[in-house]
Order: sequence, then C-alpha cells, then structure tokens
Amino acid sequence: MLDNINTPDELTLKEVFQKINSLLRFFLSNKKIIIISIIVGSIIGLSYASFQKTRYDATLSFAFEEDKSGGASGLSGALGLASSLGIDLGSSGGAFSANNIVALMKSRLIIEKSLLKPIITENGQLISLADYYIRINELNRNWNLNPKLRNLKYDFNENREKYPREKDSILYILYNKITNEDDFIIEQKDKKVTILSLKILNTNENFAKTFCETLAREVSEFYISTKSKKARINVDILQKQTDSIRNELNSAIYNVASATDNVYNLNPALNSKGINSRKKQIDVQANTAILTQLTTQLELSKINLRRETPLIQVIDTPILPLVKIKISKLKSMLICGLIFGFLSSLILVLKKIYIKINP
Repeated sequence: MLDNINTPDELTLKEVFQKINSLLRFFLSNKKIIIISIIVGSIIGLSYASFQKTRYDATLSFAFEEDKSGGASGLSGALGLASSLGIDLGSSGGAFSANNIVALMKSRLIIEKSLLKPIITENGQLISLADYYIRINELNRNWNLNPKLRNLKYDFNENREKYPREKDSILYILYNKITNEDDFIIEQKDKKVTILSLKILNTNENFAKTFCETLAREVSEFYISTKSKKARINVDILQKQTDSIRNELNSAIYNVASATDNVYNLNPALNSKGINSRKKQIDVQANTAILTQLTTQLELSKINLRRETPLIQVIDTPILPLVKIKISKLKSMLICGLIFGFLSSLILVLKKIYIKINP
C-alpha cells in the first residue's frame, strides 16, 4: 500500500537555477522600469533630506532616589525617640516612586510650569520658553486670521491666574506639541538601577538645552515642595517654638539677676524677700528643660527633612554644541532608491503571476 501513495514533485537543483535564471531575465527585460523607479526614489530621498530640518539632541541623565521605608538603624532609632516625645516627623510616601516619575515629567502641570520660565534668546532678550517656542516655530503666523487671537498679547509669564481662555488653550497646544513621542523621550537604561535619561529633540539648539534643564529642575522642586511638605511644616513649627522658648529663657535669666540684685546682702531672717528670686530661678530651670527637648526634636526633624530630599541628582547635563540629528543626503537617496526599486520589481512579479493565472 505504501507504493500507491503519491509523493509530491520535488524541485531539482537544476530546476532551481533555471527558475532563478528566468527571474533574472525577466528583471533584465524590464530594467528600464526598475531603473526609472530607482532614480525617482533617489530624487525623492534627496528632496526629503534637503528639506528636513536639523534637530538637536539635549540629553540629561539623573539618578532618582527611591522611597526609604525604614532608613538606617540610627535614624530609625532617632525617629522612634521623636515619636515618644510626641512629635510626628513624617514618613516617606509612595506618590513619587520610580515607576511613575516618567508620568510626572510628562504631566501638563510640570510642562506648562517649565514653559513659563524665562530663557535668554540669541539676541539677549529675556522671554518665556512658551513665547520662544511660538517664535521659533512661527505658530502665530496665522493667528491674525482668527478673531479671538488677532488682538491677543501672547507674552506668557508666571502669573497664570490672570490668563484668558485663549492663552490657556495656546498653552495646551504647546503641551501637546512638546510631548510628542518622537521629540520627548524618557527612558530607564537599566531596570536594576534608578538612573533615568531625559531627551529633548528640537530644531532650536538653545530651546532644547534650556527646556531640558528647566524641566528636570521643575520636577525636583515639585517633589521637594510636595513630598517633604509635612516634614518641612514640622521644622518650621519647631523652629518657632524653639525661638520663643529661647527668648523666654533669656528673659527669665535677666529677671533672676534683677531679683538677686534687689535682695543683695539681705538679712537672712527675712526669707520672704527672696521668694521672688527663687520663682525666677524655677522659670529658668523649666525653660531650660523645655528648650533642651525642643532643640532635640528640631534637630531630628531637620534630619528627616534632609532624608526626604532631593528627588533628582543630575549626573550629565546637555553641553553646547548639541548633537545634530539629520539624515545624510546620500543615505536618504540609497534607502529611498532601494525601496522604490524593490517595490517596482515586486509589482512586476505580481503582475506576471496575475497574467499567468488569468490569461
């Protein structure tokens, strides 16, 4: 029964070469079409490279400090002592972990706050990054056609509360343009370490460098003012209490000295005259004990505040001149020429197959 099984035809090596030779002859017979396609593709590639604007790469790398759950043993003991004294020095939260720092840097709040910061232009003028971005990209070229934007003064500053709706809309447009995935890249090179890199690509070298550095600074300041807010409030309160008690102690010491002077060389039988002096001494001792405790708590709270900051430790910053990103004309011609040549050959082959199937 095995002899009755039909085996499929197998191509011999000679037949393979014959088919390849036939395909080559087919391409040679249509070489004019293929050559013309390659020439057209090369011209398109040359045009693309000629009109493509040069982009500048501003890259900043930074180390992100992970949240500390317990800290060192000495600090843990200090925090426990502070708790026993009745003061809450705060603890690290998880709101700004390494997993969501990328989302924080791409948030509208941080981007717009960065855009409102100043930049020094090439001619020495001091304007906001938003104004500068609008100018270098000529975004206001067609604003005169819009009645709502015709008389709008688009000088952006940090007084955001007084912005009209039109200026808020413009800022939102700038936010969407800047956070384009091709021009705004945040990546973690190695998941084992918390070192991130921020890359800003822009056609203006000055804007790319300044915006990259400003954005990293804004994220760091936002973290300090938010995550360490509780610890900072504790420091401020304890500082005020410590200064108040110190003033009280200085006043009490002066009062003791004054009362002692009033009873100097007093007859020992007149004990009632020294009561006021002894009261003042008790005030000094009480204020001294309170001041000692407050000073300890203040130092512990300062330790905790330092433990909470900073979020970002900059490692590398963009240095002028920045790296230029632009495809070369020769490379663009070769790539486009090969693509067009391949597509034309593929179309010819498919056309031949179609004619053979449907004569």
